[in-house]
Amino acid sequence: MLVVNESEAHAGQFSLLRQRRFLPFFLAQFLGAANDNLFKFAFTVLVTYQLQVSWLAPQMAGLVIGALFILPFVLFSAMAGQWADKYDKAFIMRSVKLMEVAIMALAALGFWFSAVPLLLGCVFLMGLHSTFFGPVKYAYLPQHLREHELTGGNGLVEMGTFVAILLGNVVGGLLMGMPEVGGHWVAASCLGVALAGWASARAIPASPSSDPGLRLNWNPVSETWRNLKLAWQYPSVFRSLLGISWMWFFGAVFLAQFPSFARDVLHGNEQVASLLLVVFSVGIAIGSLLCETFSRRHVEIGLVPIGAVGMSVFAFDLYLAASALPPFSGGERFTVSTFVAEHAHWRVMADLALLAFSAGLYSVPMYALIQLRAQPSHRARIIAANNILNALFMIVSSLLAGAMLGAGFSIPEVFGATAVLNVLVVGYVFWLMPEYIVRLVMLFVTRCVYRLRVRGDMHIPTDGAAIVVCNHVSFVDAVILGVISPRPMVFIMDHRIFQNPWLGWFFRLCKAIPIAPQKEDPVAYEQAFVRARQVLVDGDLLCLFPEGGITRDGQMAPFKGGIMKILETHPVPVVPAALHNLWGSFFSRVDGVAMRKPFRRGAFNPVGVVVGEPLPAADVTPEVLQGRVQALLDQPMP
Repeated sequence: MLVVNESEAHAGQFSLLRQRRFLPFFLAQFLGAANDNLFKFAFTVLVTYQLQVSWLAPQMAGLVIGALFILPFVLFSAMAGQWADKYDKAFIMRSVKLMEVAIMALAALGFWFSAVPLLLGCVFLMGLHSTFFGPVKYAYLPQHLREHELTGGNGLVEMGTFVAILLGNVVGGLLMGMPEVGGHWVAASCLGVALAGWASARAIPASPSSDPGLRLNWNPVSETWRNLKLAWQYPSVFRSLLGISWMWFFGAVFLAQFPSFARDVLHGNEQVASLLLVVFSVGIAIGSLLCETFSRRHVEIGLVPIGAVGMSVFAFDLYLAASALPPFSGGERFTVSTFVAEHAHWRVMADLALLAFSAGLYSVPMYALIQLRAQPSHRARIIAANNILNALFMIVSSLLAGAMLGAGFSIPEVFGATAVLNVLVVGYVFWLMPEYIVRLVMLFVTRCVYRLRVRGDMHIPTDGAAIVVCNHVSFVDAVILGVISPRPMVFIMDHRIFQNPWLGWFFRLCKAIPIAPQKEDPVAYEQAFVRARQVLVDGDLLCLFPEGGITRDGQMAPFKGGIMKILETHPVPVVPAALHNLWGSFFSRVDGVAMRKPFRRGAFNPVGVVVGEPLPAADVTPEVLQGRVQALLDQPMP
């Protein structure tokens, strides 16, 4: 694996574009996505407007080309996932890009001689090329990026993909529209882009196999089923796969209807259809890029509910805006200049841009979550399962939208129905996986109630069992600590907190472990330790507050010995942490009783967390831990 120095690891997401571990890979995937769309759109224009093919009706051309491109994802994704886990990912990417050069050489002949059967074959082969590149692409990132870089890296990839789709469609249409020589220019461009992609792939650094001993299963049906079962073993990963596949279902409804929406509803020409694609692509690109800013460079799935709500709200408003447009009086269709001159159309474009922006917020954290939590040895196969689900959801999306239109629904009504369906589907996903809502609450508290500052959070391990210990200042300490963790953290908390009407429901949703004093309830006391040990057996993070209660005077109380009881049977690393500037806030006991005076310090008060280096279990005593936490408290607030 590539070694990352500290200055690289702590720079912003755009600094990745200056580093060899990311830039060649980014260029290879960007050029591949651009070439896919340049080729497909130019071919669609050729058979729709320029050639008369008796066995391929113009109105069916887009559907046939799209189906041929998606078919390899269904048939070969399982095999692609196995290869990406078994072999060096850089080698696979170079091989796939060389395959693209050969395909585009055949496509160049097809464009030169207007050979439609040959071009249809190349569509299938380019789908095969993308099928084998997909699992490698998303398995490569966590191998070369750290946890706090994954969101930014995925944001750049998503942004690049949609910009590439946009450029490919625009360039393909412009070149194919050139009289007489359009096909020749498309042929040269496709081959040139493929060669540039192959040259970029040659600079991708080595990415060693994650499971070199894997035995290949050549049966696509059984291997697909096995991949889905692998993903099922990780509930948060599998549900994220379903969430991403739903996003592609949702997006496919809008992308597939842009030409008809522009022509039949907005009464614009083909340039207006291109404008809608530009607006959509720019929106999702901005949303994807801003994920890193909003998440403070962590994998922040609290953004997912925000994105889901935005998708429904703006999709439904798009239905309302399109339904309220004045009837078309006939005559010339809108050009781009006349279209944007109408104020009613600005609402349509704003809805489309904000819908896409929300989809970027929704999808990027989910991709990062899958990469972070999937087992490295199975990561590519799980991503292959995601590609299979994506393809199936997109096929169902096309069939359902087609059935609704055939039943007499208008295009805006299809958009409105999709918005309502989105509420039901994502609501079900969040009900299955309340962690999304938990993280949203944490995000709100640390961005709106407080202004959180963090130092040393890289000391919290991204995998493996560990215990985090911290001073206990307020009722929201768990919320503050939870939001800085790269993965879920299970808290041991005083059982009386669960009786609080403000916070009890939230901590039950977090699956926190209630503990009662041994003298008060010995059964509950022992049960808490049983559950705590199980957290460590599962390889998860456990957090406890060794003081045994929230401070009443702002000073740290002596640490109790409960942690030693856990470490005796499960000797895992212990990570000290210290909370700064929470004493005196609404949630602290500064007045004897907490949560009595709202906004006692106003809003957006700065609070801080300082995390220290992990201690081996053998070096831990309550006194040593208290000294470490006190030393962190003595440091300046971040």
